[in-house]
Amino acid sequence: MLNHNSKIVICGGAGLVGQNLVHMLFNSGYKNIIIIDKHHKNLEILKNFFPIVNTINADLSISGNWENSFKEANVVIMLQAQIGGLNFLEFKNNNLNSTQNIIKNYKKFEVDRLIHISSSAINSSARDFYSQTKKLQEKLVIDSKIDCVILRPTLMFGWFDRKHFGWLSRFMKKSPIFPIPGNGKYMRQPLYAKDFCKIIISCMKDSKINGIYDISGLEKINYIDIIIQIRRAIKSNTILIKIPYRLFYILLRVWSIFDKNPPFSVQQLEALVIDEEFKIIDWPKIFNVQSTPYDKAINETFTNTTFSHVELDF
Repeated sequence: MLNHNSKIVICGGAGLVGQNLVHMLFNSGYKNIIIIDKHHKNLEILKNFFPIVNTINADLSISGNWENSFKEANVVIMLQAQIGGLNFLEFKNNNLNSTQNIIKNYKKFEVDRLIHISSSAINSSARDFYSQTKKLQEKLVIDSKIDCVILRPTLMFGWFDRKHFGWLSRFMKKSPIFPIPGNGKYMRQPLYAKDFCKIIISCMKDSKINGIYDISGLEKINYIDIIIQIRRAIKSNTILIKIPYRLFYILLRVWSIFDKNPPFSVQQLEALVIDEEFKIIDWPKIFNVQSTPYDKAINETFTNTTFSHVELDF
């Protein structure tokens, strides 16, 4: 049974979900936490807030001393993921090779509990590197025959968001003009990271929770409305300008020539405009957590004096 002395290993724990999860775990009394991540700067940010948390700066796709951290671990949480970028090898290493190494060591050290953070991209018709490798990643977990929980969240936002809403807000603060691809009416089901972390903690505590769960935001919101709400929350004066999709596509192509790790790629643009809706389950009841209304979550994300201005590394 999980208790405050249980050993918790979080793989890829210095990103959006990991930073929020450590915050919630630490404040709930859990202190025996090990974070493994290859992003040194992001680990330093986490360590600044939680000095007693053990951090390991390592690439999970490569075997190394980090593997010994699985010894006597009670829970392993797989958060590591390559989300954006242009290099398929990075997706292969961070989403697939890392997972193979984690599964190998999970079995070697006979860890009690595995929680794998998959993605709603599993059910998406998108064909980008992210969705392709996340599907293969989930298959690796299923084929391992480990009795575990697999969670498939939709687009997430919250404190420490470097890729999604966070990047949008930073762009608004710097630019007098904000481009919108097409008409901007692309429905999304954004999920608040803090709510998702509550679900993860519920899975940690209750060993009877197993199987695969699609975790979508409970409110359906158009992309352009998300932009408007973020602009309002940060009190930005940026002007929204709708740009025809084809021109937007070309501009991103040109951008990628000069930036090999763009915050928003052509593949992500193609995924953005796909008209699809993800299944909504009653996750507040299933996991016994209270959902946060979207408007409140947006305000918490962008107005907190301690965390709202923290920028993680890409």
